[in-house]
Amino acid sequence: MSKISIDGQVIDVPPEYTLLQACEEAGAEIPRFCFHERLSIAGNCRMCLVEVKGGPPKPTASCAMAVRDLRPGPNGEPPVVLTNSPMAKKAREGVMEFLLINHPLDCPICDQGGECDLQDQAMAYGVDSSRYAENKRAVEDKYIGPLVKTSMNRCIHCTRCVRFTAEVAGTGDMGAIGRGEDMEITTYLESAMTSELQGNITDLCPVGALLPKPQNFRARPWELQKTESIDVMDALGSAIRVDTRGREVMRILPRVNEAVNEEWISDKARQIVDGLKTQRLDRPYLRRNGKLTPATWGEAFAAIAAKVKAAAPGKIGALAGDLTSVEEMFALKRLIASLGSNNLDCRQDGSKLDPKNGRASYIFNSSVAGIDEADAILILGSNPRLEAPVLNARIRKRWLKGGVKIGLIGERANLTYDYSYIGAGPDSLADLISKPRDDSAKRPMIIVGQGALTRPDGAAVLAAAAKLAANQGVVGPEWNGFNILHTAASRVGGLDIGFVPGEGGFDASAMAKGGVEVLFSLGADEIDVAPGAFVIYVGTHGDRGAHRADVILPGAAYTEKSGLYVNTEGRVQLADRASFPPGDAREDWAILRALSDVLGHKLPFDSLSALRAALYAAYPHMAQIGEIAAGDGATLGALASGATDKAAFVNAVSDFYLTNPIARASAVMAECSALAKGRLQQAAE
Repeated sequence: MSKISIDGQVIDVPPEYTLLQACEEAGAEIPRFCFHERLSIAGNCRMCLVEVKGGPPKPTASCAMAVRDLRPGPNGEPPVVLTNSPMAKKAREGVMEFLLINHPLDCPICDQGGECDLQDQAMAYGVDSSRYAENKRAVEDKYIGPLVKTSMNRCIHCTRCVRFTAEVAGTGDMGAIGRGEDMEITTYLESAMTSELQGNITDLCPVGALLPKPQNFRARPWELQKTESIDVMDALGSAIRVDTRGREVMRILPRVNEAVNEEWISDKARQIVDGLKTQRLDRPYLRRNGKLTPATWGEAFAAIAAKVKAAAPGKIGALAGDLTSVEEMFALKRLIASLGSNNLDCRQDGSKLDPKNGRASYIFNSSVAGIDEADAILILGSNPRLEAPVLNARIRKRWLKGGVKIGLIGERANLTYDYSYIGAGPDSLADLISKPRDDSAKRPMIIVGQGALTRPDGAAVLAAAAKLAANQGVVGPEWNGFNILHTAASRVGGLDIGFVPGEGGFDASAMAKGGVEVLFSLGADEIDVAPGAFVIYVGTHGDRGAHRADVILPGAAYTEKSGLYVNTEGRVQLADRASFPPGDAREDWAILRALSDVLGHKLPFDSLSALRAALYAAYPHMAQIGEIAAGDGATLGALASGATDKAAFVNAVSDFYLTNPIARASAVMAECSALAKGRLQQAAE
């Protein structure tokens, strides 16, 4: 530790701290535009100037100088830094005056108004007049894709967006052309950005130069009600904030959660806002004479009760979709059990994961933060860039630090970091198992994707991966690097509560192919149900599940209800309600509770709190919000091995933008999908 005096206060800080970090440690506020904790240091805005005693006779950029670079006093006194001296104050006022020379000052019509760093810092550190009367520089707005709107007259060349796309996203979409007054920030030939994380640059931009295009001119920040929640577009469970005005969701922003998403979210998590209100189911429907027609809740419940009463218990089944909360699956499981059936499944994609093999066999055991400690990573049957872009950015962050080997078995893809391509299928995995242990890796990691587990031989592939983990020291007393990367937000929660077939029960594939006569579908939109079964669909959108349904019961989207979700690492998280469902739609658990009464098997809870109390009693770890109940790595050795076929692994996600009914209802996601397909086609040609 090094001693340093900041505004008369002597503190101890690590010598590698920048002066800016040291000042913040001492409680001094330092303005900045270009500096960001997760990006490299640029030192080009000069707003963070401070005075250093014993240093050069001029202000010093605090973001670009480290504590260890300062000289002590003549008698060994700690270096002295002043943040509010006349020199520092005059320097900041001068920098602000320079920044505003060419700035258009269109605050009344700028969408960043109220959340603009330049606006705030001009009030705090600027002056009330300017000595410049020359014409302001004019810059043409650039097209950089459907998600980000540009107003480049406002750009102050902080280069945060350039550094983000180069360092975090790994695509290098943004850059600068020209020099001096002619310098402009743009993409190559003004093409659309290619990253799945591009929307984060709108959060990074300290002025109104980069704004979220779909939400442009729709609301002012002070009009919005802010609700903390959890993203369900993938299985990572990123921390988000849902901003609403009245009953309408206006935008979704990231929250800081160092253990999961740091402060980034994917473009799908951010921009499916329009999908939340498009193609919504807002009333019950009943199929009459082959056509779905509006019905009352009583008529829908009566039709369901008649079919359930006529069916044998063994011919009743239930499927849970990818966006379903734990409470809803728990309620449906209790209802199906009361009807005498064991036919239920949350694995509509056919994944061979099973809770009987222990929790360690289906969670990301090392935790997402554990990626930072890995020194060897094998990706098996997965494309993390499409399945969990924020997690992929974390792998890239680890790769940038160096000292890590990354290998891939599966489909070749641009993952934004270098890797060794080992092979395409199980044969390559078998070859690795036969090789001697590599002791150079102290914290090796295996990431098994759903592309390896949804195949007919998925159980055998899982067992082979566990055998490789045992051979290579991936699982030990202090480190468990055996990781499953899920694609569905509801999957780990469903496995935790045993929403899988009981003894003699049918799995998702068997039920969909005609194994049952009555099928409860809780938002299961990624599976085709064969003709014959009577399908009761509880969901939010007029998607595949609703088209097949015989009865539709309108449910609530994830922003319209309070629910528990367990992310891919097994962390229990709470998504809070930000708005209310449209029309006659109701929360899914309430629908199931009302339906159970009509069926004569009343569920024993009348409120969400009572439902959660029953859930916590049955599964105590669900009450530990934000915590991970660790799996026992020893159970991985008990996985039953089997024969694998030679077919190559096929990644579970091919179109990142259209993976669920909310995304498929979004016009913004459809435009992004079309652009992505166009790039793939162009690359193939």
